[in-house]
Amino acid sequence: MAFFMKTMISNQVKNFGFGGRSEEKKEEGGTSDPAAAQGMTREEYEEYQKQVIEEKMERDAAFTQKKAERACLRVHLREKYRLPKSEMDENQIQMAGDDVDLPEDLRKMVDEDQEEEEDKDSILGHLQNLQNVDLDTIKEKAQATFTEMKQTAEQKCSVM
Repeated sequence: MAFFMKTMISNQVKNFGFGGRSEEKKEEGGTSDPAAAQGMTREEYEEYQKQVIEEKMERDAAFTQKKAERACLRVHLREKYRLPKSEMDENQIQMAGDDVDLPEDLRKMVDEDQEEEEDKDSILGHLQNLQNVDLDTIKEKAQATFTEMKQTAEQKCSVM
């Protein structure tokens, strides 16, 4: 019954001009050639499809490489700050073929940071930090503390 109604309605729609002979041909003829639908010959269409696939593979490879570089940076920062390792980052690096380094700009920044930290940790770094300290302020604080301690001691001890 439902099939009969559907057929009857579709025939009425076609009679009003909403359907078309192209739809009838598609139903009867099956699928058409995708190359013809794109306005290309079969060889052009195959070449186009090959090119599309190659471009997608290149984009995917570049994306995977970028993800691995970011993961490498995170691994480096985790090592630097002694944070727990992430298995996800290690997997991303392995997926890229373990041939991943930090990007050149980031490597320069990391190297500069390491040099600064090494300088701060060295004796010369500590001496440079002492030069930046205001000695007059330290002397004033020390004298004020000494005077305060002396007054407190005099109040507690009657011999002095």
